Amino acid sequence: MTKPLNMHTTPVKEKWASRRKNVQPKAINVSQENLIKASFLAPGQTLPLVVEPTLKEVDLMGWARNNRKWIETNLLEYGGILFRGFGLNRQAHFEQFLEAISLPLMEYMEGATPRTKLGDKVYTSTEFPPERFISIHNELCYVMTWPMKILFYCMTAPEEGGETPIGDVRKVLARLDGKVLQPFIEKGWMLLRNFGGGFGPSWQTSYHAEDKESLEAYLRHARIDFEWISENHLRTRQVRPAASRHPVTGEEVWFNHIGFWHVSSLEPELRSLFLSELKEDGLPFNTYYGDGSTIEDSVIDELRRAYEAEMIAFRWHEGDILLLDNMLTAHGRNPFVGSRKVLAAMGEPFTRQDM
Repeated sequence: MTKPLNMHTTPVKEKWASRRKNVQPKAINVSQENLIKASFLAPGQTLPLVVEPTLKEVDLMGWARNNRKWIETNLLEYGGILFRGFGLNRQAHFEQFLEAISLPLMEYMEGATPRTKLGDKVYTSTEFPPERFISIHNELCYVMTWPMKILFYCMTAPEEGGETPIGDVRKVLARLDGKVLQPFIEKGWMLLRNFGGGFGPSWQTSYHAEDKESLEAYLRHARIDFEWISENHLRTRQVRPAASRHPVTGEEVWFNHIGFWHVSSLEPELRSLFLSELKEDGLPFNTYYGDGSTIEDSVIDELRRAYEAEMIAFRWHEGDILLLDNMLTAHGRNPFVGSRKVLAAMGEPFTRQDM
């Protein structure tokens, strides 16, 4: 793997033109290469690439607008870039950065976790209780059109914990045994969901639909099988490949929600309660092999171990922006203490070509 481009080595090309009394000084004119430095959080750790300013006055928005190709090249190489130390302290700064990198934003379609919309396709990150761990996953990898990029912006860092662990799913795939992979290669995986059972979001919220007619049109287009159990109880099933090929790099990645939504991800007491009250096909969510057969807990355990081996966590600093390639890098959330406000946005839609 190549080393990141270090933009801190080129000397300043021009200095002050003059220092006259009662005249406002001119801004320092430096080359683009000298405005930032790129490094890593720890030796031998290449995710994320960390970009920091070399001068206090560096305007991240202007730099990003002038260096989109550099950002894209390094994002594809490393899977994630952390922009740190640029003095970003408002939601407006995050929105300006999204504009600077020219990201076509997307709605949170087929969502499953609570979050609040704060602006034009800008949301709070998942609002699960602070004591809960959110398993590592690639955003919306079960839909037909997903975001190629996802970003997080830290407005308020928690007192303790609350990290957003990330992991390279190219490396996750490489860790999996062939015997575990083979059934998924042959069958794919299936996601079962139930809406209207009193748990999780309603179908109106998840699919941004106001009536059954528009909902069913979306479901057919999205290749989701569905049935109405009762007037407002919807059950869906969708089968997807477990691994996909990145459309730009051509690399194969482990790209699914198999472990995230498997019934074993529920806390034991809640799992027992759901199974006794709702039965297996009435669970808010569950995953299977693509033919509907049960995925063994031992297989899910191996998938989780592969993710855990690749997970990297770092403490949030207020003003941080984390940009991820959503197909190369998965993310999660650690439990936390104190207030935590992390915003999220996603964009650059890509439609599945392998079904």
